[in-house]
Amino acid sequence: MQFLCELGDIPDYGSKGFSLQGLNLFAVRQKERVHVYHNSCPHMGIPLEWVEDRFLDLDGELIQCSTHGALFTIHDGLCVAGPCSGRSLTAIPAELRQQQVWVDASAL
Repeated sequence: MQFLCELGDIPDYGSKGFSLQGLNLFAVRQKERVHVYHNSCPHMGIPLEWVEDRFLDLDGELIQCSTHGALFTIHDGLCVAGPCSGRSLTAIPAELRQQQVWVDASAL
């Protein structure tokens, strides 16, 4: 496991992008729960954000691909609308340890 960030670096009910060992990742925080994914749309393999650190739709309820508008659930990365419907984002195992986010980037 590798240190990614302090929990407070990610806005509550928000998202933030990261680069770790050359990998582009992003994290979504919901209180004390953090979900981390590879920043790559399963449809075209391109980064998801439309503005730096903005990975969520306007309601903050789904992850949104800026290119084609595909929508993914936060808790498991499943595409529920758009051209990659039924496919999923690549999840990165993450743990919260004493208000720090640790990830296993070897999962990619």
